[in-house]
Amino acid sequence: MTAIQTLIDTLSLEPIEVNLFRGQTPADERERDRIFGGQVIAQALMAAYRTIEGRACHSLQCYFIRPGDPKAPVLYQVERSRDGRSFATRRVIAIQHGEQIFNLAASFHVHEEGYEHAAPMPEAPAPETAQTDQERFAPYVATMPAAFAESMARDRAIEVRRVDPNNPLKPEKKPPHQQVWFRAVADVGESVALNQCMMAYATDMSLLDTCARPHGVSWLTGVQMASLDHIIWFHRPSRAHQWHLYDQDSPSASGARGFNRGAIYLEDGTLVASVAQEGLIRPMRKT
Repeated sequence: MTAIQTLIDTLSLEPIEVNLFRGQTPADERERDRIFGGQVIAQALMAAYRTIEGRACHSLQCYFIRPGDPKAPVLYQVERSRDGRSFATRRVIAIQHGEQIFNLAASFHVHEEGYEHAAPMPEAPAPETAQTDQERFAPYVATMPAAFAESMARDRAIEVRRVDPNNPLKPEKKPPHQQVWFRAVADVGESVALNQCMMAYATDMSLLDTCARPHGVSWLTGVQMASLDHIIWFHRPSRAHQWHLYDQDSPSASGARGFNRGAIYLEDGTLVASVAQEGLIRPMRKT
């Protein structure tokens, strides 16, 4: 099975009861310490979409409460908070082992014409000029943890190319800004829900790294890093297989937390989404 089909299947939740769905982690990722945060965001958004008709998500906000167990299924319980004429609101609670691990609130809107403006896309080199993550990590694989090296060798559903990458084993201090190109490796069709869920999945793949750049650290240099919350505003539709520029910055880090922002553009300069996230960035405590 291809990586993109595996991701599509991962987002195809199993209905258990009215407003209750079950999601799984792909078999080749069940040896991880925790479920990838982007997967939980995307599955929760898909669960909300399974209770929505005729509207598209325009914003979501979520909190990571506990690490997810990759070996166990996740139950997604959807609360139909409101169905108005223009807007609908959903709240989704993700449950494992009888406890909340994550919650999400999302708002959906019928299409309306209105005023239009958007910030211009910043200058960036073409995606083809940047290395893929697999190419970037290749020189360091021999000295990386075996589980990580194995995961990097697998085919990926989302292709990621960083414009100014850092060596994760010996990161240099760099400004708190980075640009990342990403896209799904195949066209997943016209479904607004699936394309948005693919984007939601991808938005958690690099954003937290931004606040680590000015300190010359990474999760491979003895720093504990984890997403705490995540917000996405979907401004305009896009297709997941198109190249997206993820322009990221980190205005602040304090109190063992780093704040990160991202603006997502299509290659033609169309602003399609904005993202914000706060994450834990803490030196490992010595025992």
